[in-house]
Parts: sequence; structure tokens; C-alpha cells
Amino acid sequence: MSEENAKMRRVSSNPHVRSAVTTSNIMFWVTVSLLPAAGFGIYRFGINALIILLLSVASTVGTEFLYEKLMKKPVTIGDFSAVVTGLLLGMNLPSTVIWYIPVLGGIFAIFIVKMLFGGLGQNFMNPALGARCFLLISFPAAMTNFPLDAVSSATPLAALKNGEPVNVLNMVTGNISGTIGETSMICIVIGACILILLGIIDLKIPGSYIVSFALFVVIVQLIRGNGFNSAYLSAQLAGGGLMLGAFFMATDYVTSPITASGKILYGIFLGIMTGIFRMFGTAAEGVSYAIILGNLLVPLIEKITLPRAFGIPKPVREKHGKEADKA
Repeated sequence: MSEENAKMRRVSSNPHVRSAVTTSNIMFWVTVSLLPAAGFGIYRFGINALIILLLSVASTVGTEFLYEKLMKKPVTIGDFSAVVTGLLLGMNLPSTVIWYIPVLGGIFAIFIVKMLFGGLGQNFMNPALGARCFLLISFPAAMTNFPLDAVSSATPLAALKNGEPVNVLNMVTGNISGTIGETSMICIVIGACILILLGIIDLKIPGSYIVSFALFVVIVQLIRGNGFNSAYLSAQLAGGGLMLGAFFMATDYVTSPITASGKILYGIFLGIMTGIFRMFGTAAEGVSYAIILGNLLVPLIEKITLPRAFGIPKPVREKHGKEADKA
């Protein structure tokens, strides 16, 4: 028997299929793909944006390091997951927040949302979004103070909600107020293309998310008697954190479904919930809350969409299930 055939016949414990792709490799490329939007935010909002991003990343990495040292666990900051969390959190903050807000957010994201639930792979919601919602509740004024050319102003979505006209081209290029990382749709899409080309994410979740949201907006506008307004729809798609959330946060491996149909169902749920928050809620945005609600429903979505084992007829499954219940 040849050596190759011998290797094929060896029996070992699972996993039987291995890959050269590691968590650190994936997280490194996610970090790289976020840099265009983060870099544009620094260019747009100045040194304050850079300081916020650095504080956010430093707090997430530092919290994970200290927690694992104190708990005498292996230090995992080299897998870049804490860096991604800190970068996403910082990109979801205005450049005007005081220094301790990103620090508190980073500590909350890692210590409360991630480490207390077992670390990477065990958290039930996206840590960066969990921290952002915590900060929105704790510091609502600071978290909704968005500058434009050193003057605080409403975001395009807020203006749109008030019936004011907005410049869609500015929303696409990034010449608007908002959080550090959500302003330039072009830079976000560039980063998303990097992840798609590398095979780190696919279009099931972001595609179903964006399409279902667009359909929801169109249907609501038609019901309200406003007709189809392409400019309004374009502004809704380009504004806020929709693109950042769809490509970088909704696709989080830990908190999103693993089944193909589950991903599509999950994306549709996010699109509808984001539409409900934006069209009927008091706030102009709703991506963060929609994704967190979706994270909580992932176990149910996977239970519904999990494929049945091949070759086991239904009566046999029911029989074994009853026998297990009796035992």
C-alpha cells in the first residue's frame, strides 16, 4: 500500500477536514478591509477620529489581555478579533465623543459581551454593536452629536426623516455628518469587495439584507401614497450604517447562521427590522438594534433551517425521539 493510500485510510478524531485558513488570518483581512472606511473617517473628521479609533482598539485589546492574564488563560489577542471589535466600535462612534466613552465601550464589548460568555465563539451578540447600544443608552447626547465642518448638524437620515432634501452623491462619497466609519459608502464597499474576493464572506446575508430593506422601504412608501421615489430609496441605502452593518457586522461568523437558507432568512429579518426602525421609529437609524435582535434569533433560525440527516426516514426519527424521551 502506498504512503498516500495509507494516509487516506487512517482513522483519527474529528475534525477530519482541515484548512490552512485560521481565525487570525480571517480577522487580519477583516481589519485590512475596514481600513479604507476608517482612513476616510480620519481624513474627514481629523485627528479626533484617529484618537477615538486608537483608544477603542487599545481598550478592547487591553481588556482581553488583562482578563486572560488574571484568569490564567492563554492570551488570544494575536488572533486580531479584539482589534476588529475595537475598530468596528470606534467606527460606530462620532469623532466628538470624550476620550472615556470609547474606553468604556471597549471594556464593555470584551469583558461583558465576549469574555463573560466564554470568549471568541461563545458570545451571543456582536460585541461592537452590544457596546454601541450600551453607549447610546448611557450617553445619548454625546453619541448623537455629529459634526460637519466643525459644526454639529443632523445626519442625512435625520434630515430625510424630517422631510428635508438630502444630497445622495455626498452620501455616497462621504461629504456628510455621521459616525467615523459610516460616512463614505464607496470606502465601505471597497472593503466589502476585499472580503468577498478573498472568500471570507459571501453575499447571502448582505444581499438578502439590502434587498429586503429596499423592498420594505418601497412598499411602505407606496402604502403611504408617496409613490416610488428613487432618490429617497438611494438615500436610505447610502445613509447611516446600513452598508457597514450589512457587510461587516451582520456577517460576523459567531453571531450569524451557518446554514445557507438560514443566512438568507437572517438577512431578510434584518432588512425588515431595519425598515421598521427607520420608517416607524422615533430615531432615524436602526441597523444596530436590528442586528442585535437578529443575533438573539440565530439559534432559532438555525434550528428551523438545519438540514435533516440524509437517509433517516421520519418514522425512525420519531421512534428514536420517543425512546430517548422515555430514557
